[in-house]
Amino acid sequence: MDDAALERRFGAVVIGSRVGDAMGTPTEALPPEEIDARFGWVDTFEGDGTDDSLMATVLAGTLVATRGRASADDWAGSLIEHRADILAKRDKFFPSVLHLLEKLDSGYLPSRVALGNMPSTSSAMCIWPVGLVNAGDPDAARTQAYELARLIHVQDVDHCTDAAAAVAVAVAAAFLPDATIRTTVDAALGAIRPRSGMRMAAMIADAVALADACGSYADFRAQYHSRFQRPIFCDSLETVPAAFALSVLAEGDLKTAVEYGANFGRDTDTIASMCGAICGALAADAPAAWVEGLGAAAVGDARAMAQRLARTMRDRASDRERNMRVVRALAGIAHV
Repeated sequence: MDDAALERRFGAVVIGSRVGDAMGTPTEALPPEEIDARFGWVDTFEGDGTDDSLMATVLAGTLVATRGRASADDWAGSLIEHRADILAKRDKFFPSVLHLLEKLDSGYLPSRVALGNMPSTSSAMCIWPVGLVNAGDPDAARTQAYELARLIHVQDVDHCTDAAAAVAVAVAAAFLPDATIRTTVDAALGAIRPRSGMRMAAMIADAVALADACGSYADFRAQYHSRFQRPIFCDSLETVPAAFALSVLAEGDLKTAVEYGANFGRDTDTIASMCGAICGALAADAPAAWVEGLGAAAVGDARAMAQRLARTMRDRASDRERNMRVVRALAGIAHV
């Protein structure tokens, strides 16, 4: 794949996730029936997102600054560095994220700052840059996603780290030869911890099976909400299975999946944003109507981020190749 094509595909992920975030904002926290009554069908957007997109921007910057090697400590440092910017937009941030930021700023260690956090999608919703810098290497995406997600979720809510790993791996696996939405879902399920992550894996698999069994979006939405709702609507046990199932229901089509997420109900901005990242990774480019709707400045920013992440992906691949040459030499294996 040439540089221009790779950057367009990275751009589809950046734009897809941001548009999903923005399109789902007006319907966030609303039940499906109210969305239908008030909006009919949501397929337009204003702005370029909320904390989903802003957290991903900070994480992307951390990955670029560390040549793709970012750890939870690195991400914590970046969040503290951007504290003033985040607080200036506090109305766009989920309270648990703001609480995390204040704990970090007051001296909590990154290894302990997540203790006591509620279940949420705060790591999975913004983890897609990890999939991009590890494009084509799902195993590396899995390892790094689990490491980074521990900054926000540990112990009783560590199922949320399984959710983050699944999303990151889906994005990375989309860049493998002949990838489809089915192969990316399979890769995501295969990446989840086999014992500790059984609950998340089962929820995603059950949601995808429901999508396959239902005859329409409306039928799937109704059945999903009757079976999968959690006490806290932002719990990744509800949002991430929905994002994967909607992406399958949309057959991997970026525009369709994002609209499905925005009209789904409950945590719509986060679900639509994850649909945008998962399906954006399979798309050749972002839809022209979205590019026009975002405007030149926002599109320029998204394209620039895509270029930086693509350069970081190439740097990371170069580092891996250099390391493998050393390993081959030590093992006495001829380079092929």
